[in-house]
Amino acid sequence: MIQEKKLLAAINQGRLLTEEQIGKATLEARNKNVPLAEFLVQSSLISETILYEALAKAAELPFIDLKNQVIRRDILQLLPEPLVQVHGVVAYDRVGDILKVAVLDSDDFQTIEFIKRRMGVRVDLAQTTPTSIRETLKQFHRGLKAEFKNIAQIDDKSLSSTKDLKELAEDLPVVRVIDTLLEYAIFEGASDIHIEPTEHDTYVRYRIDGILRDVMTLPKAVHTGVVARIKILSDLKIDEHRLPQDGRFKISTEDHKVSFRVSILPVYDGEKIVLRLLQESAQVLSLNQIGLQPTVLDIVKRNTAKPHGMILVTGPTGSGKTTTLYTILNILNLPRVNISTIEDPIEYRIPRINQTQVNPRIGLTFANGLRSLLRQDPNIIMVGEIRDNETANMATQAALTGHLVLSTLHTNNAVTALPRLTEMQVPTFLIASTTNMVIAQRLVRKICPGCIESYTLSKKSIQELEKQINVGFILEALEKEGVILSSKQSIDDLLFYRGKGCKQCNMDGYKGRLGIYEVLEVTDPVAKLIMEQAPAGEIEKEAIRNGMIVMIQDGFIKAKMGLTTIEEVLRVTKE
Repeated sequence: MIQEKKLLAAINQGRLLTEEQIGKATLEARNKNVPLAEFLVQSSLISETILYEALAKAAELPFIDLKNQVIRRDILQLLPEPLVQVHGVVAYDRVGDILKVAVLDSDDFQTIEFIKRRMGVRVDLAQTTPTSIRETLKQFHRGLKAEFKNIAQIDDKSLSSTKDLKELAEDLPVVRVIDTLLEYAIFEGASDIHIEPTEHDTYVRYRIDGILRDVMTLPKAVHTGVVARIKILSDLKIDEHRLPQDGRFKISTEDHKVSFRVSILPVYDGEKIVLRLLQESAQVLSLNQIGLQPTVLDIVKRNTAKPHGMILVTGPTGSGKTTTLYTILNILNLPRVNISTIEDPIEYRIPRINQTQVNPRIGLTFANGLRSLLRQDPNIIMVGEIRDNETANMATQAALTGHLVLSTLHTNNAVTALPRLTEMQVPTFLIASTTNMVIAQRLVRKICPGCIESYTLSKKSIQELEKQINVGFILEALEKEGVILSSKQSIDDLLFYRGKGCKQCNMDGYKGRLGIYEVLEVTDPVAKLIMEQAPAGEIEKEAIRNGMIVMIQDGFIKAKMGLTTIEEVLRVTKE
């Protein structure tokens, strides 16, 4: 999407519309939540060619119409198809070390820089139109069909030997598809890649900021080659199609160092592949960066400074628990202490921390690994996850005998972690005396800074909101954290924020994620209730009386501060 300011400047420079027409069109486009350029063309106010020629003139770029131009296949495929589709850029010619690239938005510097680095060329830009990009994508599909023609003739039943599969995996189109998928996933900041076979096609989806998105559809005939290629990269059994397999591989370049954790599962229409991307070069964040509010930050710092006890982080899979633990570990990582971890998998490498990978196939489980760690004279221990009674009891015993133990549990909120430990047959006196604090968390998508706008809630929205949450309870937290002056304010007077959608966020309105938290500190009154085996609801009421901010309150604080949206907070807390 082209920035509205840039578009209006080009229209004014070319004298394409009157001020009255511009004002009316801008207002209608905003009301319909449609990009202005798209609205102008759809409503026949300006022809697409004239509009984009004006943009080219304003940016002092040549204009090129690719609608009827056949691009050489070797040049066309220099850029990945998803890059063309999402970012509106296409390579159409090459002269020596100069790559000629047609773009929709000449200010998309991130994508242009990516092309320069990837290709090691100078880039010569030209302005084109959305129709040109769509027509070029058709050439991509025709090219793919031609390349996959030979593969499509191969019958899966004829691939009887490992040698046949290896040859298929090394076929140039298959190699190119996999390279494109992996490279583009890194470029887009995806956390997972899903390759899913159906009866007629193979779908590729990326999980970006916690949400799955379709990025490519491949002919079903290519699926066998794609699976074989990934198995070779992961050093898995290439001719095993009936059993699940797990593996990993690594890609290292000057720009990034990424590990791919591979899971292959037989499904009805073939083998489904999920690849988890682990950025080995990622920097460990600080407590402020992960989204802890000042009040909560003080509680976390106070409890991480204790020499022994247990710190638990809870939440569903993919809620950022491991990142929080690594952040705390990074603070504690001083020369005077010995830190050992047992993990599955090791997601980040931290210098001077002894990290051990779980391997159940050879008997190295969390419980066995923890038992061995205790003989290594540790001060601080991180156990990736407490999954069973043995690990739970050993972790609490270690916390009781002078170690600081960090671990995760799968519970919906902070308070329910305590009865979960009781279910794992940990005595209540041990839970009460060893647990320092429990952090519950979720990840919400952040509003894209490139297209943020403010708004007030409508009466209908407030009515819907009141059905789901206690608005007064939320306003109390907003006042307590100094986000509003008084909890007596009406919620319809408050400004909230959302993203309109722009090029930077692929029209989503969101870019990046941050955590929302609730932190239960085990104070004396809370410890007393644990000893008395009080219900979780009673413990939560006592913690709130002591000042605990629950997760939905923390979410609304961040929504009021313009970091996320109300919809996001409700999505992750009400699931």
